[in-house]
Amino acid sequence: MNDSTLTFIKQHRNDDIRQLALTKPASDIDLKLALQQIAGWQTARRKLPDWAACDNILYPPHLNMEQASSQQTAQYKANVVERWGGKDTSYVDLTGGMGIDFSFMARAFDKRTYVERNEMLCQLAHHNFPILQLEAAVANDDAEDFVNKMARATVIFIDPARRDEHGARTYGLADCTPDVTLMMPVLREKAEHIVMKLSPMLDWRKAVDDLGGASEVHIVSVKNECKELLLVIDHRASANPTLICINDEQRFCPSDTTETPTCQPTATDNSALDNTYLYEPNASIMKGGCFTEVGRAFAMQQVAANSHLFLSNTAVKSFPGRSFIVKQQCSLNKRELRQALAGIDRANVAVRNFPLSAEVLRKKLKLKDGGDTYIFGTTLPDGNHVLFVCRKIG
Repeated sequence: MNDSTLTFIKQHRNDDIRQLALTKPASDIDLKLALQQIAGWQTARRKLPDWAACDNILYPPHLNMEQASSQQTAQYKANVVERWGGKDTSYVDLTGGMGIDFSFMARAFDKRTYVERNEMLCQLAHHNFPILQLEAAVANDDAEDFVNKMARATVIFIDPARRDEHGARTYGLADCTPDVTLMMPVLREKAEHIVMKLSPMLDWRKAVDDLGGASEVHIVSVKNECKELLLVIDHRASANPTLICINDEQRFCPSDTTETPTCQPTATDNSALDNTYLYEPNASIMKGGCFTEVGRAFAMQQVAANSHLFLSNTAVKSFPGRSFIVKQQCSLNKRELRQALAGIDRANVAVRNFPLSAEVLRKKLKLKDGGDTYIFGTTLPDGNHVLFVCRKIG
């Protein structure tokens, strides 16, 4: 990149990319490269503030930026692996990508190796790692080839690509690249600890089964959106790994991961509906399916087996999810609806195990979207439908 292009980037990095693309800069400015770097920096400012704060970082094309980890999830993974770092330890990332996870996770280890089959990304890693004050070996190689010739490492990290050669998303573990189900024997041979980042769309129990067991399963959500599954596989691996459900600062670790979606305790009669607080677990707990453990930990009952909503007569400040106070409860009877919704013209509507979608229910209730009122539609153990009209706590 020449000095003119670099100066152009610094002068215009806060500008609108679409408007900037219509300009005609001096002939010695590489506009295409400049636009890629400005767009990359603008994404990094939101997603990777530590990278955005470093001058002269080079960013890959837009798709790589969007697929890359955020700083929050990368830092969480760094916290997971740092217990194995220290003197005479080694860390190998077999699917280095843009290098974000590597730049956070590798720092705890003595020897660091970044492996990536895409030559362009390797060139960016060569350029960016010194700027980030990270000393590492960079290898332009396939994960399957490199792992067979590498020395044993303390930690191997692998993030199989979830898109095929046509760019379409893949969801099956065996359909990802590389196929980690086939690599497991050599991965176990070459690492004390394997850390695997997987799609949040996967069923974590099936993933554990497909891989022959795991030691830990971390379900990581950001702002109540499930972002990734993180599996740790080492000598502790079993069919019933430790489950850690993370949503920003919320953390829940159920002691029993053997429950299935059909074995939760339920509110067996309508007396439980006299309780005044309603709780909705966060996205990681929803993904984990550990509802019995939630009820046990916080002394709550579910509204019904498939509602995934909890009731209590006490306020629980530390609940890992959203908390509400129930203002009204009613059936879909017109008279009851008029009384429960009196004075309400807008609400945030959600449904759990309910015959109508949230949008259809909101239109049926003739409400606008938004406001301070929250309405949950669900089904009771006796099959009757119920609405909880609530106000959010906190």
